[in-house]
Amino acid sequence: MKIALNCPASLPATQFGGIMFLCLDIAKESSKLGHDVTIFTTDLDFANNPKTFNKKLPRIEKIQNFLINRSHVWFSIQLFFVNPGMYFQMNKQNFDVIHTIGIRSFQSLVAAFIAKKKKIPLVISDQGGLTTHPDLTSSLTKKFLVALQKPFIKYIINSATKIIVPNDYERKIFLEFCDESKIKVIQNGINLDILTSKNLNFKKKYDINSDFILFLGRFSKIKGLDILLESINILKDKIDSSKIKFVIMGVDFGFESEMLKMIMRFELGNMIKVIKNPPREDVIQAYRESKFLVYPSRWELSPLTPLEAFAFKKTVISTNVHGIPSTIQHNQNCILIDSDDPNMLSKSILELLDDEKKCEKLGNSGYELVLEKCNSKVMVKNTLAMYEQIIKEYSLLERLSK
Repeated sequence: MKIALNCPASLPATQFGGIMFLCLDIAKESSKLGHDVTIFTTDLDFANNPKTFNKKLPRIEKIQNFLINRSHVWFSIQLFFVNPGMYFQMNKQNFDVIHTIGIRSFQSLVAAFIAKKKKIPLVISDQGGLTTHPDLTSSLTKKFLVALQKPFIKYIINSATKIIVPNDYERKIFLEFCDESKIKVIQNGINLDILTSKNLNFKKKYDINSDFILFLGRFSKIKGLDILLESINILKDKIDSSKIKFVIMGVDFGFESEMLKMIMRFELGNMIKVIKNPPREDVIQAYRESKFLVYPSRWELSPLTPLEAFAFKKTVISTNVHGIPSTIQHNQNCILIDSDDPNMLSKSILELLDDEKKCEKLGNSGYELVLEKCNSKVMVKNTLAMYEQIIKEYSLLERLSK
């Protein structure tokens, strides 16, 4: 099959998050199986800013067995990146299927236009919270952008041959917009190649002289960083900072300044190590060397970060909100708590520190989950099977309509 993947970001913008990694993993696994795959994306470089665009990045680059085709972003509104050149790049070629990831994007709109023009099956994956993401209404600018996107999103959904959702939580959301027959549940999965990544001494590199508990994610209030800091403040007289610390790794999405102020106000400097814009290899090693992951997010659709922690047999403390309980399971492979509850979070942290057997048992169970179900090979196998099915059905409908 000749497959076009559309995404707002790709390499080298590894800090963009789950959308980028899902797209990348589909490209890697599909091309390994002999399929002709191109990712059409922007020239987002990220660097120290989530809106850094780099004209010096190669327009077309071969990575392993697939291509990345970048076009320059003319302007952006929040994380809505407008790169008109993508349309012309895609229009030059023919594909068997187009799969766009991240529905609230200019790139998905381009995918829908091209699919309709060339009469190609269109698959869409949301991964960003069609209606439930708290960022959608967090400011007047974002409310305006959401209103502006409404007709585009309706057009994209109506143009789709199939819509992939990662869990039942999102399936129910899409039922408000389309018939159930259009929806296919395929669980998100992580690339287990991270298990064979280069081993480095993370603690030595970052001068950490104790065990540590890991937070990994955007520096954003949505991720519950304020709740984590409040819980550490509760714990500061209950745990020995010479034996256990907290490592906060990520990239700033508007909360870094407030986070640092909270650390100073609570006098937590001796308990916390903040690592900004970490390289991917350092992120992987942090999983490997951590005690467990804390992920007190206020909203997630189908998070990959807990699954990556599971790959290293590390359990997770997270929240029982939105799509999280559809991804990881309380007392089977993780501990799920109420959101916005620092007391409950601090108690759960103490519970895992005091009960190493439970911590190990939950981590091992999480490892089994990613080995059996939530890995990129299983995800891509199911995705390719769906591609083949809709290509046949689409071809039949085209012949019947003539």
